[in-house]
Amino acid sequence: MTDSAPFRFDLLARDGTARTGMIATPRGEIRTPAFMPVGTAATVKAMYPGQVRDLGADVVLGNTYHLMLRPGPERMARLGGLHRFMNWDRPILTDSGGFQVMSLSALRKIDEQGVTFRSHIDGTAHHMSPERSIEIQGLLGSDIQMQLDECVRLPADHAAIEKAMHLSLRWAERCRVAFGEQPGRALFGIVQGGDVPALRVESARALTDLDLKGYAVGGLAVGEPQAVMFAMIETVEPHLPAAKPRYLMGVGTPDDILGAVGRGIDMFDCVMPTRAGRHGLAYTRHGRVNLRNARHAEDTAPLDVASTCPAARDYSRAYLHHLVRSNEILGMMLLTWNNLAYYQDLMAGARAAIRDGRYADYCAETRAGWASAERAAAA
Repeated sequence: MTDSAPFRFDLLARDGTARTGMIATPRGEIRTPAFMPVGTAATVKAMYPGQVRDLGADVVLGNTYHLMLRPGPERMARLGGLHRFMNWDRPILTDSGGFQVMSLSALRKIDEQGVTFRSHIDGTAHHMSPERSIEIQGLLGSDIQMQLDECVRLPADHAAIEKAMHLSLRWAERCRVAFGEQPGRALFGIVQGGDVPALRVESARALTDLDLKGYAVGGLAVGEPQAVMFAMIETVEPHLPAAKPRYLMGVGTPDDILGAVGRGIDMFDCVMPTRAGRHGLAYTRHGRVNLRNARHAEDTAPLDVASTCPAARDYSRAYLHHLVRSNEILGMMLLTWNNLAYYQDLMAGARAAIRDGRYADYCAETRAGWASAERAAAA
């Protein structure tokens, strides 16, 4: 890796608001739209790093909150950084930890200086300021770092949303100063504002003035309906620089992703495909398949005979059903493998469709495949 190589985003094609491009980093290129498998604690659960690479993932996500608690950022730095630690030589994006503080820490206090919270592991007290979040991400050695922000669960009252949005903006400024100049690495800001369009626009405009390398839309997929999420993306998109990548945090289902790509989003992450795989649920081009259902007990067909992923192609639904019902680790591994393969195939199809100017047709065909399978299953 050459740290002096620039971080760059090239927009390659558009189809309406949908776009495909390439993010250049010293550790490799990220094709967009991109889905980032979640490697929360330095591992994409139930997967080998080589498998994740072979599926076509250009980047994975690590989480600052979890890694600061265990094994610790200073230890990680002594061990050569997150890439060496987890044997992943491609780009890594690290979340700032703000969402996990909100969702996992029962005892927390947020003020101008940062967040004081107790670990969900052992109850020990910790403080994370914007500066400390950036310091931790630097010690991890991630290629794309996120500002610390305050994420509010929806629904919430206007005053709480506005307060969190303005605090997040002030923290973004502090993160930018703390990050400084790091050739080859990038700091992304996070647009907040809940489900209030005016606050979203204010946040996007203020963050754009900071001239960061990329911009995320945060605070969605936290309880609001899909229609609200899409409306907020449509509100924010015109106010984000077209020449910089856009990242929708924590999203989502395949349908969420298709809709967000159509509204101009470039990057996604979500625990859904890996979590679903550990609980017996498979994502396929024929829709979702719940392998716990008894109707699969004698089904000799694979999940998808046309798939290039061995997990989808080479094992019967009866066998997968047996593994899931027996709580065998192999079942979790195979279904996670299948799910991540499907998500990467979905993104590859989206990129090709945008290049060919047929993204709307691609979405319609994909959704028709899901609907046809659901009708057949219900018959």
